[in-house]
Amino acid sequence: MKKIIIACKTIEKELKAALEGQIEEPEIHWLESGLHNVPKKLNARIQKELDRCEDCDAVLLVMGTCGNSVVGLKTGGYITVIPRVDDCISMLMGSMEERKAYSATYFMTEGWLEGERNIWREYEYCISKYGEETGKSIFDMMFRNYETVALLDTGCFDVCKADAETKEIAEKLDLGYGRISGTLSYVGDLLKEKWDPARFIVIPPCSVISDEDCNLTYLLPED
Repeated sequence: MKKIIIACKTIEKELKAALEGQIEEPEIHWLESGLHNVPKKLNARIQKELDRCEDCDAVLLVMGTCGNSVVGLKTGGYITVIPRVDDCISMLMGSMEERKAYSATYFMTEGWLEGERNIWREYEYCISKYGEETGKSIFDMMFRNYETVALLDTGCFDVCKADAETKEIAEKLDLGYGRISGTLSYVGDLLKEKWDPARFIVIPPCSVISDEDCNLTYLLPED
């Protein structure tokens, strides 16, 4: 089966690690990480990449549904497969159930730290524009539901450097710090065509992705 991948640059190292050992590396279309801040722009960008996908059997979106940014996408003459998770953090933790156990934790990876429009750069911009007192009060409100900032260690980057940066961010935001191990198993199953419908959204050729396709609630255990 010939596959084309559409993936966020935030998880570039993780995807390349998961692809190691494959006989033939698929064509990859990268999405800028900052697009995730605006779902409508992300939707338009993914659609542009889908329209470029030709002469393939499957397109794999290595990302989550990301604020329903995949709803309304029109696919071509190929099946489209998307991990049935809300975002890349849940995917790199192995499941939404695992992520739910850390609901008060804001996660970071090296890819996130290097992103062109991550929340930390927005923090620095806010401080420079409004001053430290006002800027910090804005972010205190934004992070009021979080207790910890944690580095998600996927084993694909320099942990020492990312660790130091994440600790600094936690200190500036007056939050606790932690480090949690991630996994490439979800991405691996996507690449190996292990598309259990409970874990993957599989869209037939020439379809429009709907809200119903992207329903994630039944995957989470009741409280």
